Amino acid sequence: MWSGFFVLEGHRIGAPLFTQDIADYGLSMADLFDTSAATADSTAPRPLADRLRPKSLGEVIGQDQVLGPEAPLGVMLASQSLSSLIFWGPPGVGKTTIARLLADETDLHFIQISAIFTGVPELRKVFEAAKIRRQNGKGTLLFVDEIHRFNKAQQDGFLPHMEDGTILLVGATTENPSFELNAAVLSRSQVLVLERLSLTDLELMTQRAEQELDRKLPLDGHAREALLEMADGDGRALLNLIEQVAAWKADKPLDTNALTKRLMKRAAKYDKSGDEHYNLISALHKSVRGSDPDAALYWFARMLTGGEDPRFLARRITRMAVEDIGLADPQAQTICLHAWEAYERLGSPEGELALSQAVAYLALAPKSNAGYAAYKAAMAAAKQTGSEPPPKHIMNAPTSLMKEQGYGDGYAYDHDAPDGFSGQNYFPDTMKRGIYYLPVERGYERELKRRVDYFAKLRAKRDG
Repeated sequence: MWSGFFVLEGHRIGAPLFTQDIADYGLSMADLFDTSAATADSTAPRPLADRLRPKSLGEVIGQDQVLGPEAPLGVMLASQSLSSLIFWGPPGVGKTTIARLLADETDLHFIQISAIFTGVPELRKVFEAAKIRRQNGKGTLLFVDEIHRFNKAQQDGFLPHMEDGTILLVGATTENPSFELNAAVLSRSQVLVLERLSLTDLELMTQRAEQELDRKLPLDGHAREALLEMADGDGRALLNLIEQVAAWKADKPLDTNALTKRLMKRAAKYDKSGDEHYNLISALHKSVRGSDPDAALYWFARMLTGGEDPRFLARRITRMAVEDIGLADPQAQTICLHAWEAYERLGSPEGELALSQAVAYLALAPKSNAGYAAYKAAMAAAKQTGSEPPPKHIMNAPTSLMKEQGYGDGYAYDHDAPDGFSGQNYFPDTMKRGIYYLPVERGYERELKRRVDYFAKLRAKRDG
């Protein structure tokens, strides 16, 4: 049994700490380790988000893909076989609430900790209390907020307690579990993706808030829509905004302009080193590849407003020109480099305009990855053939010894050929001729394809 010191009602209980010692104070071991126990005065004002916390899973707004009858949690609860879980989703979508309600549904003792404030000593206390609780016939659902903040050793510490049934782990993370959590933890858990709340979900939440407050928000229709959009899919943020708006004294419904003057618009969710960074740059790149300038400019603007470094965007759009447009429009790369240079000289905000114009140009440019594919194919062939030497007829022969060895012997100077093309072989003698560059019938590559075909015919004629 874990031992330590506690102070209860001014008395010190010395180690070792026995269950009877705690019982004398009318407490249980579970009470000591329940980090979720309420200590505040029940008569104190409660935030709206706390007052509207669902009492059952059926009251949870959104997340039907997880909670529906045929969804993972619905099936688990119906079969009474709940496994350890990892909730992956943005803030304010119900991760903590669902975990607490799962404990109620399965009659498990609910313990909540945060990886930000919890160290190894605290974890040991939680595990020891869960063991005692289990010996007394009560299971423990341990909810770990921001579980990705634990390092590898701390995450490994959960494994034996998950395996022997001491705890049922429910972790919450805003980061991709594939990158942030140990494979061992993931293999013992089911990852469930929670989605940002839709405008319909947020409107339903607003209606519930108005019922709780017993009054309508002093907003007209457009301002109400603007309020929902300000929440950016975050239910907790919406309730905080509603609480502010409901306190205003207004003679008539406020319009959007009045709303935005009184409220600072909430910053869009964006992590320059996390999932949102990669999700948005992927959306920008694919919109350019898909020849949609409007979508490309939207995602470009989303990244800028989220605080992305314009230099990163300049580098990435130049990469798009090289990979996805290539020789179908050789000018695309030049335009990107010029836009990058313009940003460096102008700075913000005018420099971003140059980058946005490059984005629009790339989206409308003819697309070809033939050059990119040719490069990868040539690299693969180079690695496969190792150190095969060039054919001797195209080797230089600066010494008499090299001439005696046949270096340069039989080389045909292309400019001496009637059509400026000798058609000689330039691959290693032991290697079959490779065909890597296959230009497409788009943009400038249409002309390049005509040239490739022309030289192929001349080469075939010479070989014949």
